Amino acid sequence: MEYKNLGRTGLKVSRLILGTMNFGELTDEQTAFKIMDRAVEAGINTFDTADVYGGPQSPDMEKGFGFSEEIIGRWLSQGDRRDKIVLATKLYQPMGTGPNDRRLSAYHIKRAVEASLKRLQTDHIDLYQMHHVDRSTSWEEIWQGMEQLVREGKITYVGSSNFAGWDIATAQSIADSRHFLGLASEQSLYNLSNRAIELEVIPALRYYNIGLIPWSPIGMGLLGGNFDISEEGRRHTKDLQNRLSQHQKQLEEYRKLCEEIGEEPSVVALAWLLQNPVVTAPIIGPRTVEQLEKSLHALELTLSKDVLSKLDEIWPGPGGEAPQAYAW
Repeated sequence: MEYKNLGRTGLKVSRLILGTMNFGELTDEQTAFKIMDRAVEAGINTFDTADVYGGPQSPDMEKGFGFSEEIIGRWLSQGDRRDKIVLATKLYQPMGTGPNDRRLSAYHIKRAVEASLKRLQTDHIDLYQMHHVDRSTSWEEIWQGMEQLVREGKITYVGSSNFAGWDIATAQSIADSRHFLGLASEQSLYNLSNRAIELEVIPALRYYNIGLIPWSPIGMGLLGGNFDISEEGRRHTKDLQNRLSQHQKQLEEYRKLCEEIGEEPSVVALAWLLQNPVVTAPIIGPRTVEQLEKSLHALELTLSKDVLSKLDEIWPGPGGEAPQAYAW
């Protein structure tokens, strides 16, 4: 396993990050434990979760949230596992039906971290990520809340997720004015089929030396290798079926290219991200140990310049960075 600094920090994270969104919903606890055991054995030292993961992500549901953190907490409680991993979780989404049970007020930040610490059965979180931007709360208030958690030793680093480029710039400039480290990382939707962040998010991350953690590296299943639009089961969702139909020609070209190089589409999609110098580490979300093993193979795959060029032809980006991508 290779490791890379998380942005400008001295923290080393594995080139693959174990995502646990499926734990408690699509993956039972016993299987989740096996996945985490194998991940550590393979050298994965970074686990990513969120307070809302583990169910339909709705506080109105009987089984709606918190279960992923609870499963990780029970796994961590066995032996000396806590110091072997970089533990990342998130806050923002509704964790109750009250008006202050969500978003990024200092009030909710304080309550959210205490609840996550309890579920995770630990006294600190290594990377505490804002799951979404909250433009109704000032950055002065948000950073005040985060700074307090750092002083108390409850969190070490702060990250963002789903931020626009100007959100990153605004957040970081205000953090700098407060003599605070600010953002260590940004977790963004980024894969071969969705390269929108190349316009402005990636340039902002490069300027501030903030790590990039792509989520959904196989395009929410689009690049997973099963391109049958009549597929039933978990893949049989209206959104995925629409995208499979919309990208049918590209997917056929992608399939042929993957067959030519003798690699599975999901592995090629991961390898493409791993070879991108702006990427710190993509998040993988295996539901089984077998899926984890497949993802680990991407670490051994080096795509040639010719293959990378063909991937750009099949899955073109936005044309470069702004404003040159659309102006001069």
